[in-house]
Amino acid sequence: MGNLLEAHNVSKKFGDYTALNNVSIAVPQGSIFGLLGPNGAGKTTLIRVVNQITMPDSGHVLLDNEPLQAHHVTDIGYLPEERGLYKSMKVGEQALYLAQLKGLSKSEAKKRLKYWFDRLDIGDWWHKKIQELSKGMAQKVQFIVTVLHEPKLLIFDEPFSGFDPINAIVIKDEILRLRDNGATVIFSTHRMESVEELCDHIALIHQSNKILDGKLQDIKTQFKTHTFEIGIRTENGAELDNELANKFTVTPTNFKTLGNELKRNIKLQAHQSPNELLSFLTSRGQVSHFVELIPTANDIFIQAVKNN
Repeated sequence: MGNLLEAHNVSKKFGDYTALNNVSIAVPQGSIFGLLGPNGAGKTTLIRVVNQITMPDSGHVLLDNEPLQAHHVTDIGYLPEERGLYKSMKVGEQALYLAQLKGLSKSEAKKRLKYWFDRLDIGDWWHKKIQELSKGMAQKVQFIVTVLHEPKLLIFDEPFSGFDPINAIVIKDEILRLRDNGATVIFSTHRMESVEELCDHIALIHQSNKILDGKLQDIKTQFKTHTFEIGIRTENGAELDNELANKFTVTPTNFKTLGNELKRNIKLQAHQSPNELLSFLTSRGQVSHFVELIPTANDIFIQAVKNN
């Protein structure tokens, strides 16, 4: 499948401040796309451009191979970081009103709201006012309003804010289910563990510029350091430590085990293979731990920003 959303060379200034500088992204259809970056990087400005809240100074956006137009508002569901529910309105009344703004008839909106309220176990909230709900409870309502009209593109800006761990898992599972049912998702967050769990592709924006993008798996491969975390039980740890230092690049490490192993991080050079390392270790003792250190999304985030 192709890309559902493409932003081409988008720039935006606010006075003398450049919020976006020639930023391009391509969001594959049916994917969860992580839009990452430090505070003030330009992520929210790009999201607002896609939602036609802000117009770019230059560049353009395509949705489903069409230039972005006013009618595309019904093809997008947007959950902003700053929530926008009216505190004094009743939950059901407000959800019904917002659903109709997205083009649903009153009867269809009621039908879909009942499904979602039952699914997220909030059926008895219909007559409560938003101000009576906790932040996490109100977040569930706003999530439902965002996805109710079944848009092609869902944009979630910090969707887990306010949720306890159990409800965060519930919403994570719903986002994955929506993706599996054909929705395309842009996911903006500071929670790197969520990126690991959800995202197929990522783009990293820093100081208004895109500095990294691609498949998360490919980017992890790009940032690999060929370092292995090893634990080995041996009768002469000091002697083995010296042998390792002479043969490989070795650094201390600490991880939890049930025994008293020698624990080290070992970085391989281009001419050295994992099999060579493992063969050497098994000839010197009982290997209890042998794991390649794959960079996490958080590692990549920090390293890319530092490099930039």
